[in-house]
Amino acid sequence: MIPISKPLFDDQELTLLREVLDSGIIAQGPKVAALEQQFAKLAGTEFAVAVSSGTTALHLALLAHDIGPGDEVITTPFTFIASANSILYTGAKPVFVDIRADTFNIDPARLEAAITPRTKAIMPVHLYGLMADMDPIMEIANRHHLVVIEDAAQAHGAKYKGRPAGSFGTGCFSLYATKNMTSGEGGMITTNDAALADRLRLLRAHGSRVRYYHDELGYNFRLTDLHAAVGLAQLGKLAEFNQRRRQNAEFFNQHLKRVVTPVQPNGYEHVWHQYTVRLVEGNRDEALEKLKQAGVGTGVFYPVPIYRQKVYQKLGYTDCLPVTEEVTRQVFSLPVHPALTPADLETIVAAVERL
Repeated sequence: MIPISKPLFDDQELTLLREVLDSGIIAQGPKVAALEQQFAKLAGTEFAVAVSSGTTALHLALLAHDIGPGDEVITTPFTFIASANSILYTGAKPVFVDIRADTFNIDPARLEAAITPRTKAIMPVHLYGLMADMDPIMEIANRHHLVVIEDAAQAHGAKYKGRPAGSFGTGCFSLYATKNMTSGEGGMITTNDAALADRLRLLRAHGSRVRYYHDELGYNFRLTDLHAAVGLAQLGKLAEFNQRRRQNAEFFNQHLKRVVTPVQPNGYEHVWHQYTVRLVEGNRDEALEKLKQAGVGTGVFYPVPIYRQKVYQKLGYTDCLPVTEEVTRQVFSLPVHPALTPADLETIVAAVERL
């Protein structure tokens, strides 16, 4: 079976892990600081703050911007549930805006109609490794004095008109096992605001700058040096990993005719965390079973809009956004990871074309 994702490790990860174990500093330490410094360069920001997951990155970013009960945050319903859940964690309310069918990202043309006096922030999600359309999003946010929190969990190294993901607003990344680079579990927050970075560091460590002295309510959202060691090795290979993903995606773009292939608009640099197609004609479940029988792993990211999840239905959400509804019925993702061989690519294409 060709897996939908496959982390790639070698002696670099092992060497850095041994350094941590030999040092005796396995909690947050020098490897975390080094990963933060190098990740800030990737994102083109002054600061990066490492945390325990992509979800905690979003949660802390919202808290650091003083978003809480009574506030609203506009986001997309077509993403992993953590994006919206992080808003709920603060006591604020997620407000969902429909997506564009071509990019799968939030539609800036629909943003302004969703803004109310309670709106505090916009959280665009750079889905599948393609950045949202940031120019109009930033223009609307600036005009309405709103915070922008980029959910860049799937967009390590992606760019929009030359600017990296995480450099427009407050960037939030995941280092989960399936991402383009991983630390096993972990997250990163990027910013150019020194005061915000300081508050993020405070909040991730029980509200403490000096051990056993606590300035405000905080959390244990720190990253360990063990995780950071893996992340450092992976970050050094990210450019190569992303280039292989681009090459694999280009092969699919050239050869797949049976499905609607994803787009990369002019001025965008896609990093292809997922290669997500749309099956417009036919039964998706049957198609996925056929691909499984052909030895091709697949994934559906995401089959249910967030507002239709049981937890959101219990909260009273009754949204029905037409593009999101259509896309969730059609999409599925094919393997695009850098471990694919030329034979794997041929197998995937042949299997899809037989659907």
